[in-house]
Amino acid sequence: MTERLKDVPEDFTRVLCVVAHPDDIEFSGAGAVAAWTAAGKEVTYVLVTRGEAGIDGLDPAESAEVREREQRASAELVGVKEVEFLDGHRDGVVEEGVALRRDLAAAIRRHRPELVVGYNHRDETFTNRWNSADHRAVGRALLDAVADAGNRWIFPEAGERWAGVRHVAMLASPRPTHAVDVSGSVDLAVASLEAHRAYLDALGATDVRTPLTGLFEANGQRYDGRPAITLEFVSGG
Repeated sequence: MTERLKDVPEDFTRVLCVVAHPDDIEFSGAGAVAAWTAAGKEVTYVLVTRGEAGIDGLDPAESAEVREREQRASAELVGVKEVEFLDGHRDGVVEEGVALRRDLAAAIRRHRPELVVGYNHRDETFTNRWNSADHRAVGRALLDAVADAGNRWIFPEAGERWAGVRHVAMLASPRPTHAVDVSGSVDLAVASLEAHRAYLDALGATDVRTPLTGLFEANGQRYDGRPAITLEFVSGG
């Protein structure tokens, strides 16, 4: 018998979502974000790259402008008011290491979240494929950066320490432990993904509602039959 996924704790008011690319949150977690903001939680997005290598037919500089604009519009639909893009990390070749850890620790210190949400840090995806190098690098650096942010002697130049992170969770993990009921935010989740129109057109994706709602329903089989978004709680929970 498959074990039921746990409910996400509610002992947080600020959420920081950190991912490698525009669209990462929308393919995996925007419905949860919409549920959180509807409940009065404050959610901020930090994007490590602008997705400049994501559209084959566009020059990277032009692609970055388009994808940043689409990401901001997408975030607004689910109640996210602040979207931050980091500098110095290139789409497709993000390096896991001290520089990325410093930038992520600084972001955690700036935004002071209680819940940090990243994107699958594991080698494999939930579809048993090899995970993207950028996803692995950002996810793993994020786990280190949470600890770094709480240590005043690590990256002292990167802001005042923040040791208030209670939970760290990863979207799109092949090993989920928790779930968020998205019964009331399915339409917003779909709309937020559809806002990435140029990127979806480049992929040839004309219908995102069917696969997205199918994913929610499949997740719900381990969550009392309710449509859900899953997360792997790496700490807390």
